[in-house]
Amino acid sequence: MDCVGPVSSHANGNAKIQKPLHIAMLPWLAMGHIYPYFEVAKILAQKGHHVTFINSPKNIDRIPKAPKTLRPFITLVRLPLPHVQHLPEGAESTMDIPSTKNCFLKKAYEGLQDPVAELLKTSKPDWVFYDFAAAWVTPIAKSLNIPCAHYNITPAYNKVFFDPPKDKMKDYSIETICGPPTWLPFPTTLRLRPYEFLRALQRNRDQETGEKADFDLNKAYSSCDLFLLRTSRELEGEWLDYLAGNYKVPVVPVGLLPPSMQIRDAEEEDENPDWVTIKEWLDAKESSSVVYIGFGSELKLSQEDLTELANGIELSGLPFFWALKNLKEGVLELPEGFEERTKDRGVVWKSWAPQLKILAHGAIGGCMSHCGSGSVIEKLHFGHALVTLPYLLDQALFSRVLEEKKVAIEVPRSEKDGSFTRDSVAKTLRFAIVDEEGSSLRKNAKEMGKLFSSEELHNHYIDDLIAALHKYRISSTS
Repeated sequence: MDCVGPVSSHANGNAKIQKPLHIAMLPWLAMGHIYPYFEVAKILAQKGHHVTFINSPKNIDRIPKAPKTLRPFITLVRLPLPHVQHLPEGAESTMDIPSTKNCFLKKAYEGLQDPVAELLKTSKPDWVFYDFAAAWVTPIAKSLNIPCAHYNITPAYNKVFFDPPKDKMKDYSIETICGPPTWLPFPTTLRLRPYEFLRALQRNRDQETGEKADFDLNKAYSSCDLFLLRTSRELEGEWLDYLAGNYKVPVVPVGLLPPSMQIRDAEEEDENPDWVTIKEWLDAKESSSVVYIGFGSELKLSQEDLTELANGIELSGLPFFWALKNLKEGVLELPEGFEERTKDRGVVWKSWAPQLKILAHGAIGGCMSHCGSGSVIEKLHFGHALVTLPYLLDQALFSRVLEEKKVAIEVPRSEKDGSFTRDSVAKTLRFAIVDEEGSSLRKNAKEMGKLFSSEELHNHYIDDLIAALHKYRISSTS
């Protein structure tokens, strides 16, 4: 089966002469999924295509506004979630609940089937883009003769690990699940660790009811007419080829959607007092001396991990900017006196931080990250070497891919329970940011930054996407 790569120049011409497409999008109820879906929506709108973007009211309102010139091409549809027992009132996203409650959010999401069916019936889009949790949309769309594309925001290797070929699995023991995928036709060092798998099982189950969020990934992946992924052949060409053969559907990488391609409202770009303050602080630091520390908006550290992390940052002696928006005062606390002791060389920023502006500043010399896809793309876009501390399974795999490519180093953890020490944090930070032994890491990251930031390359991927949408729409509806 096809795996479409960066394309020939004629694809762009084909896209221009075809009529504009109408695409309905239904991302999962998580801002980390909604944002990359919306970026594709804006890019398609900029090229003259129409998008109906479907989600819950609160999540739609959380999305930054599209530029005024694109708003006529994007219809935002707010579908209220049905009431689900045990789902906290007002919860519409994974950021509103602990991960153990995701099973109830999944039920609410599935409760959108009737309004989604009615919307597709009346709007008759050319395509439906659906997320990993919305395999239920494919029979609805197919009954209306509307082709479906599964758009997955994580790289291809995730699919291989999380939906392994059943005939190649000798058993489903932790050792087999966490071992390297021996059935692949190419070598890889990628693997999960047993403690990561066991933690994922615990996070997935509600303590009160015992219910867990089970997603039929194979159905989501194999029911589509087109398999789209936020990735590129330069990052993982062999994985994409394997995926195309395994699911017998055309696989199309849409590119990495780097910050250089992202379309923002001019009002967002206005100078704000926070950035003025931050920039003044960064301007006073030496070039490439500051480590930027950010773990996304949803990761909730334990008190033990927060304490060891803070002590490790202090022990490293490095200048730092720590974006710690989700620190809940009174629930989680930094070590006593930490901010006072480090005030001359570090900042703990407890509100929203303009991450892209900070990463682009010359004072930043590297980053510490949980290795969420969007976060990695933003940091490598600017060529920053990474110190990684992953918590979720997809983050762990991305961390190991980047270690394989020698642009990142993971903080050592106990194989038994995943704990880490302040000494390991300090040592790893210094290796990546200042030690001579880590110079190749920094050099490799700058080289990879050229790939991640190439607007020309990633525009080719978008042209390929549009060409594929025209090509396979005809074949799937004929």
